[in-house]
Amino acid sequence: MRVLILGGDGYLGWPTAMHLAARSQDVMVVDNYLRRTIAIQTRSEALITNPDLEQRAEIFQAASGKRIKTRIGDCTDFAFLDSVFREFKPEAVVHYAEQPSAPYSIRGYTEAELTLRNNLTTTLNVLWAIQKQAPDCHLVKLGTMGEYGTPNIDIEEGWIEIEHKGRKDRFLFPRQAGSLYHTTKILDTDLIWFYVRMSKLRVTDLMQGPVYGLSTPEADLDERLAPNFHYDDIFGTVVNRFLVQAVAGEPLTVYGKGGQIRGYLNLLDTLQCVQLAVDSPTKPGELRVLNQFTECFSVNNLADRVQKAGKSLGLRVEIEHVANPRKEAEEHYYNPAHSGLLDLGLKPHYMDESVLAAMLERIMLYRKNIDIAKIRPRVRW
Repeated sequence: MRVLILGGDGYLGWPTAMHLAARSQDVMVVDNYLRRTIAIQTRSEALITNPDLEQRAEIFQAASGKRIKTRIGDCTDFAFLDSVFREFKPEAVVHYAEQPSAPYSIRGYTEAELTLRNNLTTTLNVLWAIQKQAPDCHLVKLGTMGEYGTPNIDIEEGWIEIEHKGRKDRFLFPRQAGSLYHTTKILDTDLIWFYVRMSKLRVTDLMQGPVYGLSTPEADLDERLAPNFHYDDIFGTVVNRFLVQAVAGEPLTVYGKGGQIRGYLNLLDTLQCVQLAVDSPTKPGELRVLNQFTECFSVNNLADRVQKAGKSLGLRVEIEHVANPRKEAEEHYYNPAHSGLLDLGLKPHYMDESVLAAMLERIMLYRKNIDIAKIRPRVRW
């Protein structure tokens, strides 16, 4: 299968490209290095220095014998994206090509405007390129569980059936984002649903929770193939941030009361989920929404788990509650459904002490790269 990965230089995009290529898919990746650029601008560089995308592809081919095609360009440029689709004629498209940080999107007007323009224009361009060049291909779009917010009812898997005044209908589940970034993801879903209805496109929207991890079978072939592991307050997810704090001897900074609950998954399971979605395309005119996570934890629970794993390795790990820089409920009801990917065959990797300890040991190899000034909150809303 010809699989086009947009945002293929990212934390998820690059491991996905290697994962699919290792399984003999014909893979092309596209990126314009936006995430690298704004990480430098905000002093939020990754823990491990990563080669550029073309170098990564060369290293991977030398290590695995598998080729990944690369194109450097901006997906907000429709002429460029249209030419990529015309050349490659993808049978599946994995769309990661968005500004991925909630704190960045709130940092200031310039960052907000960039997030809105980049994310929505890219999604619109992808939908139009599919219509023009590959109308039968299957779009696998990375959404986020953050679209749902924290409603005081159970979160269904994308859709909800409503009965009102004696009549019933099926709607996208009501969504209420907590950042501009998450709002663009909601608008993505609305755009996609419109074009699915109007043009009979095939789409899977993966509502993913925060991801943790820095190791995959392909990345472990060569140190230079590691994913972009961010641990800062802008691009780093909470688990990755806690793990680096533990190695650096810094307290784990829990925002507010720490009762915020979310659904998490291992990087290995992101690769599984995308593979499963690619391998089981939807019907024309179908928008399939899958909630992509394996376990739910509160921030307090995550801190306790990292502390325990750190102590098993002789690290002194303390926990500190700090003023919450975010406007969010710190105690709330949270019960999201997530059976769709399990039904497709997902075999979860759960977050036990050995998983966290292995990540800590890997991070210790790069202890000298840690800049603790990047970790504490620098953006507030």
